[in-house]
Amino acid sequence: MHPLISAAELAERLEEVTVLDVRYRMGGPPGAQEYARGHVAGAVYVDLDADLAAAPHGRDGREGQEGQEGQGRHPLPDPGDLQAAMRRAGVRQDRPVVVYDDWGGRAAARCWWLLRWAGKDDVQVLDGGWPAWNGPVQEGAPASVEPGDLVVRPGQQPALGPDEVRDWDGVLVDARAPERFRGDVEPVDPVAGHVPGAVNVPTETNLSADGRFRPATQIAALYAAGGVDGSAPVAVYCGSGVTACHDVLALELAGIPAVLYPGSWSGWVSDPDRPVATGG
Repeated sequence: MHPLISAAELAERLEEVTVLDVRYRMGGPPGAQEYARGHVAGAVYVDLDADLAAAPHGRDGREGQEGQEGQGRHPLPDPGDLQAAMRRAGVRQDRPVVVYDDWGGRAAARCWWLLRWAGKDDVQVLDGGWPAWNGPVQEGAPASVEPGDLVVRPGQQPALGPDEVRDWDGVLVDARAPERFRGDVEPVDPVAGHVPGAVNVPTETNLSADGRFRPATQIAALYAAGGVDGSAPVAVYCGSGVTACHDVLALELAGIPAVLYPGSWSGWVSDPDRPVATGG
């Protein structure tokens, strides 16, 4: 299944798919409030922090998945918790899913990747997200949501741990903004810089000015300029494993398979013995 769907196509298929609203922006208004003000008719809100990630080590007294440290600010959710959240949202085995946000597809891509990691392949991201939607809109929560029956089978998409990243024999892409990659600033994590050997292709590279994904040929050319041409295995990380999923999606559009490092920079720097590089 193509990873993207247009607003026009979604409007035609609205009765055939389950729509998930994953609006989330760092430092922005809460997604649940934005959802209540108006959303794609029939869409169900999914909270990125609560439903698409486990609690990181030390938050709310819980540890991340399997009780391991170093998984970053958005660890992969426990499979049972993800299954329960997706069933509450009405996700079914036999019904396609469309996901959208208002953050250029960054949060939606996390949900897209997670559902594929869980074994559900018929998932698409609304290209352009909420700003592109001109179909029927609903306010408040849906009157009722029929529980889904999704069975989560974790591991259907590859993911790397920090040891595998350290030994990675391929191209490692850092999806963060250039100033964070260089280590000029670090507004979120305790250490600035990047994983030694990584190349920087910011997530913003994937999008046109209108907030939609660039054509596949443009994406391929822009990544090739950064040293990512598909001739070697590709892995991607970001700050916490969310926006890197956007790069995985973009690279799939370009025909280049990529592996996610979910722990990303926040997980990498949780161990002071791991090396850090700065500069371009």
